[in-house]
Amino acid sequence: MAIIGELIKAAIDFTDKVIKEPDPIEAQNEVLKEMLEKAANTAFGKHYHFKEILESNNVAQAFAKAVPVFDYDRIEKEWWHRVVDNETDVTWPGAVHYLALSSGTTSHSKTIPVTDDMLAAIKRSGMQQVAALANFDLPANFFEKQILMLGSSTDLKDINGHKAGEISGISASNIPFWFRGYYKPGKDIASISDFDEKIKEIARQAPSWDIGSLSGIPAWIELMLKTIIKEHKLNNIHEIWPNLAVYTSGGVDFEPYRKSLEKLMAHPLIYIDTYLASEGFMAMQKRPETSSMALVVDNGIYFEFVPFEEGNVTEDGSVADGAEVLTLGQVEEGKEYILLISTVSGAWRYTIGDTVTFTDVNRHEIKITGRTKQFLNVAGSQLSVLQMNKAIQEMCNKYNCSMEEFIVATVHRGDDLIDRWYISADSEVDDARLAKELDETLRNNNKNYAVARTRALKDVEVVTIPVEIFHRWAETNKKLGGQVKIPRVLKEEQFLEWEEFVNKALN
Repeated sequence: MAIIGELIKAAIDFTDKVIKEPDPIEAQNEVLKEMLEKAANTAFGKHYHFKEILESNNVAQAFAKAVPVFDYDRIEKEWWHRVVDNETDVTWPGAVHYLALSSGTTSHSKTIPVTDDMLAAIKRSGMQQVAALANFDLPANFFEKQILMLGSSTDLKDINGHKAGEISGISASNIPFWFRGYYKPGKDIASISDFDEKIKEIARQAPSWDIGSLSGIPAWIELMLKTIIKEHKLNNIHEIWPNLAVYTSGGVDFEPYRKSLEKLMAHPLIYIDTYLASEGFMAMQKRPETSSMALVVDNGIYFEFVPFEEGNVTEDGSVADGAEVLTLGQVEEGKEYILLISTVSGAWRYTIGDTVTFTDVNRHEIKITGRTKQFLNVAGSQLSVLQMNKAIQEMCNKYNCSMEEFIVATVHRGDDLIDRWYISADSEVDDARLAKELDETLRNNNKNYAVARTRALKDVEVVTIPVEIFHRWAETNKKLGGQVKIPRVLKEEQFLEWEEFVNKALN
């Protein structure tokens, strides 16, 4: 009998019943007040008069009026460079010991402060996620199995005395002592910086582990599973890990990867989505009836929302001056918003770069719809990554094949503007037919795209290529493994470089 598992499961069930979900509006107001109070004597807090904001009748309104919206470039130039230079009490009280390095999908590298308070908040959010497992139908022995977390290296760099790396590596290097017995691949393998070498070592040791749960970006999890299966000449991963039951994804839409991943398994897993970025742990799936994620409303992050519509957004995807900004209590279901966050790492009214839509306002559940700078809109088509993903998924179903990755851009063909897609496909597809059907699907599902196709956007082209080319390009551009993702939309100049890489890979 799985005695330990029974005890853990009972504890989780008890915690889930005892701890009530907070009122989201009250929780957010409390988080904002606590953060303003704690940061009032920082350089940032003094500059923007946090003490005066706290004395106002409407703290959220006063905060929004006093503090401007920051993107990374602005907050780094005005404030965070001082953190990297080892100043204390800049945007959050005390010294900062960690820096999260984010290569980004649309811009240059970022160096984001990670405070001790943020690390504590991430751990608390992790415990919330564990408690939410009570809502899923999991056997008691699941809670005795190991968890394989495929992230970036825990061998952190030194930058001016700060420990620096991707957030997954920072989090893994701060795993609680009690959790280390469950955590795989373990400290030694997790510290390997070369992704291919890390995967090879995981594959070598895989038979000695009893994995019940996986966590990581879908593309890199798939690479790992394929390597293990090939190394040990398996038919599927359950031959070596029979108790594998849960996959915790994050960062990208899981659906494009479902078919290809399930080909590597004896049976489907329970899939749980999370939203952990370099700036914090923002949301998690808490119930099996939906793939939407509930915002973490009571743990070190204050959320604001900019309606993603004309007048609020500049041509390059930035929040426009004077844009309408809403609190959690003002949002509506089905509408798209640019996410702003203020955090216990000293990000204030910060545009994280993601757009979200609310699927359930009462439960504060969201879906990530795309990136502010990864919307296809050169020709006025206003296509979001979510709409692209849905269209690609329709193509997957129509052609009964897996199309995990794609990159698209609006480019010039002579004097005309066209959309050119590169799509991975695991079986032979007629590119011209796929282009026609993809175009029809997008026209039917997006009226702005349909109008654009009668005007500036003259044609659609599709080139199908092996998924390995996307992975090799990611590796070449230092985006392999960890929390980083392959971009979906590129500007024409970047896209031409991508095409050059593809042509060399194919020839």
